[in-house]
Parts: sequence; structure tokens; C-alpha cells
Amino acid sequence: MFGKKYNDFLKLVVYQVYPRSFKDTNSDGIGDLRGIIEKLDYLKELGINAIWICPCFKSPQVDNGYDISDYCDIQPELGNMDDIKELIEKAHKLGIKILMDLVANHTSSEHKWFKESKKSKDNPYSDYYYWFDEPQATYGSIWGGSAWEFCEERQQYYLHRYHTTMPDLNWTNPKVRKEIYDVVDFWSGLGVDGFRCDVITEISKDFSKNQMGMGPHIHEYINGLFGRPEAEHLFTVGECWVWSKEEYCKLTKEERKELSTMFQFEHILFGKKKGGYMPEPQSLTALRDILIRWQEVSYENDLLYPLFTDNHDQPSFISRVGDYKNKRYELATCIATMFYTLRGIPFLFQGQEFGTISPHYDSIDDFRDVSAINYYNYNKDELGEKTILEHLNFGSRDNARRPVAWDDSEFNGFSDVAPWIPLNSNYKEINLKKDRESKKSIFEFYKSLLKLRKENDEIIYGELKVLSQPEDGYWLFERELGDKKIVVCCNFENENKITLPYNSANLLITNNLERKDASCDYSAYEVAIYRI
Repeated sequence: MFGKKYNDFLKLVVYQVYPRSFKDTNSDGIGDLRGIIEKLDYLKELGINAIWICPCFKSPQVDNGYDISDYCDIQPELGNMDDIKELIEKAHKLGIKILMDLVANHTSSEHKWFKESKKSKDNPYSDYYYWFDEPQATYGSIWGGSAWEFCEERQQYYLHRYHTTMPDLNWTNPKVRKEIYDVVDFWSGLGVDGFRCDVITEISKDFSKNQMGMGPHIHEYINGLFGRPEAEHLFTVGECWVWSKEEYCKLTKEERKELSTMFQFEHILFGKKKGGYMPEPQSLTALRDILIRWQEVSYENDLLYPLFTDNHDQPSFISRVGDYKNKRYELATCIATMFYTLRGIPFLFQGQEFGTISPHYDSIDDFRDVSAINYYNYNKDELGEKTILEHLNFGSRDNARRPVAWDDSEFNGFSDVAPWIPLNSNYKEINLKKDRESKKSIFEFYKSLLKLRKENDEIIYGELKVLSQPEDGYWLFERELGDKKIVVCCNFENENKITLPYNSANLLITNNLERKDASCDYSAYEVAIYRI
């Protein structure tokens, strides 16, 4: 059973903001913290009660803020410390918690620590990073090439798992660990309620086994960071590319005092291959089976499970799992129902709530992401420019990073000048204003679904009982707590007859405007939730 802290965490509904692309308030084409403040009432109306803000710290912006040069100050183009303090205060008044993005595996090469570290082998910051006379393993950089870079000034190699300007911190050094403790305590002291932890399982390496992440001290390091009395109250969610159920339990069980939960990516890689840049055959039936399997792990081990489909690193989920071109409303609301009626913590990504899909571009000049540009440069000669652009249009991280389409005006309500990255190519057809004016409003469905979740404890805490069979082209399941029970019906790609095993059922929510009761005929992607 969960303790009080985890029971409270189960009530969270988190909305992820990519600040550069959320809302620009000072006409420089870049979203900012004041843009988040401006939209707090909108987010409250949607039904969320926590905001995860992608990195807004000082940074050279090689990787859009994940290359941090100062953990305790704000990137000027995004705002200042007064802005973040005001955001925290106003969010809290609305009952909304604030989560920051903690990047503890690496810094920018412009960070003071690295600038000092590279000067010599015997200065106070010398061992803040991994330095060797020769590369210690055959690590490749995630974004192509070697993970080792030679520094002329120090005459040694340093490790960078990502870009050459993003050196990995040496967590074997207790001084480094203390520095990150201080970062967490600094923001917690300002009222921040928790952290999303970027590639957190990479902070412990094992060079002898050529193993970049999940090194021998990973649990020690994470417990040392978040198991401290100063940090125990925080909600933490890890970006952990971990497939082992055993490690999932070790990292997130409440009594271990490591992470509150961690993103599980099996369903995110679903429908993607070749490093995420190419589609592969998929079905909602296969997605259902993945969700059931991880729900079982969650229930059996008393784990918090993050319920998410989209984030800043992934192309639109609905753009790769069904007929989004002809049935975008039905598909988007079906997937939302599949995820957000389960036990766990809902996470939404900006624009998801009105059905944003991935855009399409014909030039590499329309992309900004360093990983996409590296992929283009490393592969264009072998695969050809046309093929590479097809790959990027499907799988680039920039798909999620286009400005939020608030309306269909010249700069889609995001700004009154051209933005830092080209607008989503389909914003005239898909934007919040148009969606809210439609009878088939995805936003209104999300709003109703999240309200239903908030008002019914059986959705938050109840037991899950699957009623459909593996061979069925739909998902029928119960959520039950005490004498309260609802049943959720999610039909998939084809029309189906689905009979509920009850004498009576009261319809609560559906995405079929014609449905009035529990009749058995369901169209493609139709969903309905009933009170039993």
C-alpha cells in the first residue's frame, strides 16, 4: 500500500511546458516565463494541478537549455529570477505545483566548473568532469561520433555523452554531488515542488563494462540526492531508459527514497524504428497490451506509473498510432481515455490537449534541433536528402518544439513577430481557437475527462480489472474502489459490437456525439465511460 505522500502524488495531473515555444510576451519570437504566467488560468481551466517547466536556466542554448551554464539563474531571453518567483507564487495560489527540469548528468562547457576544470589537473574543479589521457571506452555520442573530445588546454580527453559542448559531470567526486544537492535545495527553497530528472540513470558510469548508465553507484547517488530530509517531500520523475522491472522497482519504490516515479518508454518507442526516425507497423491493440503489462507491474509492486504519450523529445503520438488524418478527434480522445483512466500520474505536453500533430517541411533550414541536424549531416550522403527529410519529418524532436498554435493569426497567437523556429505547418487547420469552436473539441473532451478523474477516487486509486480478451479489437476494463465502479470502453480501428456485462450502465463521457446509452455498436476509435 502507498504511504500518504504517494497517495497525494497520485492526485497530480502534470502539464509540460517547453517555454521557448509556449507563449512570447515581449515580441522577440521566443516564449518566456511571463507567457506561462499569462496562461495559468487557461491551464487551471483544463484541469491540471502541476506544471513541469523544461530548462529555463542560463545556457548557450546549443541544446535548447539542456546545456546549462548556471543552475541558479534564468536564461535572459526567457525572463529573470523575479519572473520565476512570481510564476511560483501565482501558480501556488491557483493550487498548481511547479516542477523544474534537473539536468544533473552534464553541464555546458560554458559553465564555470568546466572552464576551471579544463585549466589544469590540480585545480579545485579538476575532477568535476571525466578526464583521461586516452578514451576509456568505445562510447559513441548519442548524436553521432565519439563521446570523447580532446582538450588542447588540458591535453586530455573529456567525456560527453551528448554534444561536445556538454561534458558529463563526474559523480564519483563528492564535491560534485554536493553541488547538485545545493541546486536542488536552492530551488526547493524558492518553493519549487519537484523535479523531472534528465537522463538521471546516466550519472553513474561503469567504464570497465563499457556501460554508460546504471553504473554500480546509481542507487546510492539518487538516494543521496532525494533521500535527504531536505528533499524527501519533493515529487521526482526520472528520465530512465531502463527496461528491467526489477530496476524500475528499485528506483521508484516509496520506501527506497530514490525517485517518486520514472518514465517508462516501451510505448513511446512503439511505432518507431531506426533510432526513432522511421515508422513501423503498429496497432492500438499492441499499445493496450503494453499498458496492461505495466499496470500489472505497478499494482504488484505499489509503484506510481506516469501516464504520458507526448513530450519535448518525441513527435506527436497521434501522428504515429492511427488514422489521424481522417479521424483526428476520435483518435486523440480515444488515446487520452486509454491513458488517463488508468492508475498513475497523467502527464500532458503543450498542444496535446487540442490534437496537435507533427508538421511537414521540405528543407533542413526549417529544423533547429542539434540532434536532427547531426542526423542530417551524418546520413545525407548515404541516404539522400529526400529520405533524410522524410525521416526528420516523422521523428525529429523539433516536431514537438514548434510554437503552440493558440489561434490561426499570422504567428498563431504565440507572438506578434516571427518565432525562433518555423511555425507548425498545419497551424491554420489545427489550433486551440478553432478546436474550442468545434462541436468535436478535443480540448473540451480533455477538460471533461480530467474533471471526471479528479471527482472519482476509483479512477485515481481503484483496482483495474480487464474485461476484454487479448484477441479483441477493443479494450474494456473496470476501475473499482469499494462500492464505486466505472467501466471504460475504448474501441480501436474497426467497428465493433461491444456488450457490457451489466444490467444497467449510466453514460458519463463519450466522444460520440450521437451516443445516449450503452448500445453495443461502436465506431472506429469510439470511447465511452459508464457508471455501474
